[in-house]
Amino acid sequence: MISYYLLFAAALFSIGAYGVLARRNVLIILMSLELMLNGVNIVFVALSLVPHGVQMAPGGHVFVLMVMAVAAAEVAVGLAIVIALFRTRQTVDINDLQMMSG
Repeated sequence: MISYYLLFAAALFSIGAYGVLARRNVLIILMSLELMLNGVNIVFVALSLVPHGVQMAPGGHVFVLMVMAVAAAEVAVGLAIVIALFRTRQTVDINDLQMMSG
C-alpha cells in the first residue's frame, strides 16, 4: 500500500526535476520546484503513517508543515524577483538573463 504513495511521489519529483533541468522559463522552473517539494511532502506523510512500534511517528507531518512554509516563502521571493527581472529586462528566459553582467 505504501509503495503506491512512494511511486507517485517519485513520479512527481521526477517530473519536477525534468522541468527544472529542461525548461528555460523562470516561472516554469519555480512551478517545477513546487512539484519536487510536493513529491517530498508525500514521502514524508507516507512514511509517517507506517507504524513504528506502539504509536505513529508525527515527525513527517511536522516536516511537511515546515516544507510548506519554506515553499510559501520561496514563491513570494521568487515571484518578486521574476517581476523585477521582467520589468527591467522584458524577459523571463534563463538564457537571456545574465545576472553578473550589467
